[in-house]
Amino acid sequence: MRTLTVRRESWPLAGVFRISRGARTAAHTVLVEIRDGGAAGRGECVPYAHYGETVDSVVASIEGLRGAVEAGLGREALAGAMAPGAARNAIDCALWDLEAKRTGRRAWESASEPSPGPVVTAYTLGLDEPGAMREAAARHAHRPLLKVKLDGDRVTERVAAVRAGAPDARLIVDANEGWTVETLRRSLSALAGLGVELVEQPLPADADAALADIERAVPVAADESCHTRADLPTLTGRYDVVNVKLDKTGGLTEALALRDAATAAGFGIMVGCMLATSLAMAPALLVAQGARFVDLDGPLLLAGDREPGLDYHPDGRVAPPSSALWG
Repeated sequence: MRTLTVRRESWPLAGVFRISRGARTAAHTVLVEIRDGGAAGRGECVPYAHYGETVDSVVASIEGLRGAVEAGLGREALAGAMAPGAARNAIDCALWDLEAKRTGRRAWESASEPSPGPVVTAYTLGLDEPGAMREAAARHAHRPLLKVKLDGDRVTERVAAVRAGAPDARLIVDANEGWTVETLRRSLSALAGLGVELVEQPLPADADAALADIERAVPVAADESCHTRADLPTLTGRYDVVNVKLDKTGGLTEALALRDAATAAGFGIMVGCMLATSLAMAPALLVAQGARFVDLDGPLLLAGDREPGLDYHPDGRVAPPSSALWG
């Protein structure tokens, strides 16, 4: 007989983390465990206020599906029973993990995916004064890929400071919808000159049609503008890359489908994350195989991670999860 357990968790961050929308000192997550006999599958999600989610609303959504889950709801039926988002992500990933624990087959085998290997993940530098960002970049200059959080103020100055602190690192920047069209036009050439390889979601999702008329010296990625496959038709001509996040897609099932559909449509792939533990990153590592950009550094920004966690190497690589963690 199946049982469903839902738990709220809070994970302190290693420091204050700032983006264009504000600052955070903790990651608030929801853990789902589905137990069937001696096997238990787990999934973790991050409710995101920008998408109208709270911890309470996500827990309530999961609880609303308790009867169906405990009666044997599968992943395909889940997609029709719950909208994409954090709640569905936690259940979907728990179902993948449960299947792996019950069958002894790793999740990638069940998904008909190749055996995963290590990938290089970005490390994110929060928004700060240029001098502080240069110091942070210098502390992490050994990492091969840095992601720089920005708002619409002093864009080039901040990125130049990061470049000075980490002259050899690859750079991507993320505005979290914080730029205007004028900021974007003014910044792209300068960012290209500083070696920036990607600009993530520069304009608000409801104002990104302007991207179709802007010559892009640096590729632009859709984050807030791309949740599921249904969003892809409107992104053509506006974006070069899509950022696949399980908390947006509603789980691994749709994330794999979105990755494949976006690739077929000619988009580059980025795989990203919210601030969360290794349990939330583990299924995303399956999606990240072969991705052009990977940003699965959530646990590195926490004061402490779940045990067992993922194995993050000093050279930026992160290894696939052990079966004890997930899948």
